[in-house]
Amino acid sequence: MKYDFDLFVIGAGSGGIATARRAAEYGAKVGVAELDRLGGTCVNRGCVPKKLMVYASHFPEYFTAASGYGWEKPTSHFHWKTMIEAVNNEVTRLNGIYQKMLDNSKVELFTNHAKFLDSHTLEVGDNKVTADKILIAVGGYPIKPNILGIEHAITSDDIFRLKEQPKHMVILGGGYIGCEFACILNGLGTKVTQIIRADKILRSFDNDLRTEIQDAMGKNGIEVFTNAELISIEKTNDGVKVNVGNNKGEEEVIVDAVSLSATGRKPRINGLGLEKTGVQLHDGTVVVDKYSRTAEDNIYAVGDCTDKVNLTPVAINEGRAFADTVFGGKSRTVSYENIPTAIFTTPEAATVGLTEEEAREKYGDDNIKIYRSRFRPMYYTLPKMEVKTMMKLVVDTQTDRVLGAHMVGEGAAEIIQGIAIAVKMGATKANFDSTVGIHPSSAEEFVTMG
Repeated sequence: MKYDFDLFVIGAGSGGIATARRAAEYGAKVGVAELDRLGGTCVNRGCVPKKLMVYASHFPEYFTAASGYGWEKPTSHFHWKTMIEAVNNEVTRLNGIYQKMLDNSKVELFTNHAKFLDSHTLEVGDNKVTADKILIAVGGYPIKPNILGIEHAITSDDIFRLKEQPKHMVILGGGYIGCEFACILNGLGTKVTQIIRADKILRSFDNDLRTEIQDAMGKNGIEVFTNAELISIEKTNDGVKVNVGNNKGEEEVIVDAVSLSATGRKPRINGLGLEKTGVQLHDGTVVVDKYSRTAEDNIYAVGDCTDKVNLTPVAINEGRAFADTVFGGKSRTVSYENIPTAIFTTPEAATVGLTEEEAREKYGDDNIKIYRSRFRPMYYTLPKMEVKTMMKLVVDTQTDRVLGAHMVGEGAAEIIQGIAIAVKMGATKANFDSTVGIHPSSAEEFVTMG
């Protein structure tokens, strides 16, 4: 049977666009459907605009540190509208770049919603298109907890559209999105109260990393309600009242306008018509094999809708591996071991490999040795600022292999990116020890810890 396309991609986020372009390079005729802006969550509502806001939030610290180096502390005022406009202009510029990339790759873009009519046929707007292979790359969306008054809470997607800076904001959730926005807003001058169910933020990360960040957030002025349960939200004449319960009873927090819900995400699969296909779901996620193939042989899925490792570089790698295998004749799969990741809080954190807790559970307490260092980086000595960096290596004593590396502090993401190569290659503690450090730098601590 002759199809309209060799490959049709549903979703033009980072994973979908990377797949479409790679398949087109191999000579495939490719179509993409995207109703929203190109680039997906990362470019429009995630990594990119968030990181720009992280940069903006750091300037007060730079101004403070400058006086320690002989500079007069400047008198400066922050303008929320100016920052938001600049951030959104950059997002628009990136949308244009993605459009040019698709055009240069001769990928046909449909600015419509796509849904399955059968395993090879899609309804895209008013059109019906057929494709030999179909890729689901629809990403995810933020969810809100089901509580009274939740309609008064915005999500992490909405913050980039706020016209006015909140004076006091409540962050609901202790995951990396909630923690990052807590630190961003705090750095920009918003009073921040964060509500988490557990006793610590960042569940599943290394315990020392969690403690270091949470302690620093508290010292920076962020109020964290631990072991707390959100009861209700209600609009009042004074603003928005957030009712919180914990072991001390019930407490209320009044914020000026909004609260931010950062309590998780779900795959964006509603309305796709998957019931017209053999695609299987598990807990609302698309089930795929190691080649990103669903239960329907010609339908594949990558990225957050499969809920494997929800990171942009992972979605891109999954998509390219699929295109290499199916259209390039180069069979390959994605390894999900030792994927580095960063948390752009203040202080910043990054990690690769096993946490101490995971390593002890997998290899046993007697076979794990921890190397840990905590110090004040040189940059903060003249300003006399008590800002600390923490570095940690998790080592298997039987093989001397470094199983995990974790860092909290300035430049953590840049440093761990390099460390991740060594961990991925199976480097030993002896390999680290025999590497000459760059002095003076914080990074050298990773090769001098004894």
